[in-house]
Amino acid sequence: MDANFAVFRCFGQRERNPVRLVGGRLHRTGVRFRTACPAPRLLVEHVVSRAGGRNGVDASDDDPLDELVRRVPPIEFGNRLGDLTFGHPVWDSGDVPDEVYELDSADNGFADVWHTDMTFMPRPPMGSILRPVVLPRNGGDTNWADAELAYLSLSEPIRRLVDGLTAVHDGSREFGYYLKQRRDGRGNTWDGKEVTELVPVSHPVVRVHPETGRKSLFVNPGFTSHIEGVSEAESRGILDLLYAHITKPEHIVRHRWRLGDLVLWDNRNTLHYANRDYGDNRSVMHRITLRGDAPVGPA
Repeated sequence: MDANFAVFRCFGQRERNPVRLVGGRLHRTGVRFRTACPAPRLLVEHVVSRAGGRNGVDASDDDPLDELVRRVPPIEFGNRLGDLTFGHPVWDSGDVPDEVYELDSADNGFADVWHTDMTFMPRPPMGSILRPVVLPRNGGDTNWADAELAYLSLSEPIRRLVDGLTAVHDGSREFGYYLKQRRDGRGNTWDGKEVTELVPVSHPVVRVHPETGRKSLFVNPGFTSHIEGVSEAESRGILDLLYAHITKPEHIVRHRWRLGDLVLWDNRNTLHYANRDYGDNRSVMHRITLRGDAPVGPA
């Protein structure tokens, strides 16, 4: 199966034969990497071309990529892949660098719902990079859903239906109060402008990947509010159908974190969900995101 993403721990090159894998070990040009968490082959190829010898990372046979990740700080690692955004459009970065979004369970952060990062912005991130800082004794896994595979496994009549639909994404439900009350309406800079309000945006329900031309579902329970041009009941029915389909077990991989992991994924064709199954234990994750483009639907 030519699956949408391969699965990695730390940082790696694409697999020799494109199949969906969880666990195991792959080899290409002599470089070893462990598989454990999804990242799209396309984005990983981008990693190889941007982070290879030309930019100072030596992916030689004698230098395992695990060691490379330990040597290269996450922000520098991200800069080798593309332009970084602020960690979040409205959230105060606090004691961490501006490029970092800190997800601390003590703050009851927003992560335990299926979502795609910042789809409520006109140009959501291309990809995200995540690493653990504090891990609970047990639990705290992260799940990723392959929205391209989910689209392909829809029946043909449903694909024809959703190909022509547009959905509204709204970040004010989760972050509007914080922006107004905690930041006095002065958020961070996104696409060269200060974020002063979270205006709902429209994106195609089916997104065409700008590099591969492949289609994927581009809706998520976290930020998609409704589908345009249909009744409220029809919108809810279509979205519920798509959410149930996207999150079927055969579309999902699950990652159990270890300190030292660095996971990257393509934000254009995946959703993710962080399990909050660790009681009073604490979890702290740091995420950085790569600047993206405005989503485009089928012609």
